[in-house]
Amino acid sequence: MPGSHTLATVAPRAVMRRPWKSDLNNSPYVRKPASVQSVMLRVLLALVPGIAAYVWYFGAGILVNLAIASAAALAGEAAMLHARGRPMGIFLADLSAIVTAWLIVLTFPPIVPWWITAGATLFAIVIVKQLYGGLGQNPFNPAMAAYAITIVAFPALMSQWPHAGVDFASQLDLILGGERTLDAITGATPLDALRTAMHSAAGTQTVAQVLAGGTAFGLFGGRGWEWIAVAYLLGGLYLWQQRIISWHMPAAFISGIVVVAGLLHLINADQFAAPIFHLLSGGTMLAAFFIVTDPVSGATTPRGKLIFAAGAALVTVVIRTFGAYPDGIAFAVLLMNICVPLIDMKTQPPVFGHKDD
Repeated sequence: MPGSHTLATVAPRAVMRRPWKSDLNNSPYVRKPASVQSVMLRVLLALVPGIAAYVWYFGAGILVNLAIASAAALAGEAAMLHARGRPMGIFLADLSAIVTAWLIVLTFPPIVPWWITAGATLFAIVIVKQLYGGLGQNPFNPAMAAYAITIVAFPALMSQWPHAGVDFASQLDLILGGERTLDAITGATPLDALRTAMHSAAGTQTVAQVLAGGTAFGLFGGRGWEWIAVAYLLGGLYLWQQRIISWHMPAAFISGIVVVAGLLHLINADQFAAPIFHLLSGGTMLAAFFIVTDPVSGATTPRGKLIFAAGAALVTVVIRTFGAYPDGIAFAVLLMNICVPLIDMKTQPPVFGHKDD
């Protein structure tokens, strides 16, 4: 972690005398480094508004899957730590596995069967995180890797989202393995609904006509998803205020979405949705503040962070517009994860006192 020096290592004589008021009001200051647990706890707190918006619109079924994923994450982490001969207590208590579990659930439909949630979480923890060396060693974002492999393996189950107002008992039955006769209680996401309508219309309908006539769409984006996006934005601003994340990646990702989607909309407004629709539908805000900002699998230099997030935004809009999947965030992030070593190498600031060749 950055800033790992303590006051005792920097100025051992200073700690032996009384810290007068004048000492505390003058720089330089040496701050105690934040622990992994405290950082992860604040990330979980920042996710709470988004979870509350999910429950308000989609129902409480998501809470069941959050519990299932959390249990699977801790079980998988404990098993791998035991197999590797690592101490369990300190690593299980750092909450990093719980953060991964929650991010997986928040990208999945809230009525997805429990075994998909548990299996995806175990894949993220065991394969993507622990087999690469554990916390701080994984080259790929574990939650996005789990989402990508799951939507490829189970596309039908991963596209079943409940309508607003489906009661908790029905959701619980579906999560625990009940018969999935879903036509009456499920529908497509706003991104999927727009994509399907535009393809089936074959040039006979414009984006504006589809958005005006579909029940999945709200005033600016997806119905209900607009509030979920705002909730994630509030949580993200809290992380920025707490200095858990910097401004680089969220700003570059959101700006990239606006620029790329805006250019397509300017070229042909009848065929391509406006940037506001992309911002307030799908997982854009979740990705901007909680996914592309992953400090382990993302770029580390200031310029590299901007390039990483802008590249993820470009690929996301391209997949949403022209690809086979309605939301391309997971694939965009994984693709940019592959580019991180090159991005960091090419964006390293010059070392003081050395001239670049």
